[in-house]
Amino acid sequence: MTIENVVIIGSGPAGSTAALYASRANLCPVVLQGSQPGGQLTTTTDVENFPGYKNGVNGFELVMDLQQQAERFGARYVNHTVQSLKQNEDKTFTLTLDGDNVMEAKTVIVATGASARYLGLPNEDRLKNKGVSACATCDGAFFRDVPIVVVGGGDTAVEEALFLTRFASKVYLVHRRDQLRASKVMADRVLSNDKVEMVWNATVNDVIGENSVTAVELKDTQTGELKQIECGAMFLAIGHVPNTGFLKGIADMDDAGFLILPDKGTSHTTVEGIFAAGDCADHVYRQAIVASGMGCRAAMDAERWLAEQE
Repeated sequence: MTIENVVIIGSGPAGSTAALYASRANLCPVVLQGSQPGGQLTTTTDVENFPGYKNGVNGFELVMDLQQQAERFGARYVNHTVQSLKQNEDKTFTLTLDGDNVMEAKTVIVATGASARYLGLPNEDRLKNKGVSACATCDGAFFRDVPIVVVGGGDTAVEEALFLTRFASKVYLVHRRDQLRASKVMADRVLSNDKVEMVWNATVNDVIGENSVTAVELKDTQTGELKQIECGAMFLAIGHVPNTGFLKGIADMDDAGFLILPDKGTSHTTVEGIFAAGDCADHVYRQAIVASGMGCRAAMDAERWLAEQE
């Protein structure tokens, strides 16, 4: 069986940028596209904050541009999902793929991303990209001068709420408890902002709207009373789930499942020969351009590591 120099798991901005750099280094990388080729970005209609697209770009078009650029230099994309991975005695890796396929690799770049945590409501999935979002930086500017609901109580929720005050006529921050989990500094900022109204002791019972969000239905956690808030969008800030389950027990992760990169400024994981890029190792920024930068770093680290082994 042929041993690949570099196998990249994931085909979003991190994976495709890694593929571009690895292919230009004549490493002939193979990209495993996974169950959602292109990653989360393919579910975003308009991307206006990725450099080089002065008029914005459709998310699907952006990831296809990245893929085609990498393919131009010899990167190979295949429609497989990784089921498990193990390191062999000679430090190579065996990847078990869907359909009982197996692949061998000298190095692995994990660029599997992270999935936003949603509430699992009946209309939530139907209204994604139609007012339901998990990224204020990505989508906030599309909802100007309308009320917006933000769900969550931690620092991320507070940051999202404050960011959205730039666009919204009013921001409702819905939290299931009677006090925020956010740091005191962040909590003070949001509580003192005139454009933010706190909705305490409430959970979202449903999202309302035919072709776009028009309201959310809230349930009081103490009385069970239902009420509606009219709004043009609902932003969820209740965390992300890294797509790293197949590495459990192999590479070190934090409590949330994000891969740990012990050498700051590099992409090295705690397993020699495995590198990480993008949202699977980034719980702070979660932006396409940051993921691309991490993909570049991972490919360069993998190239140098391979050279050292020789």
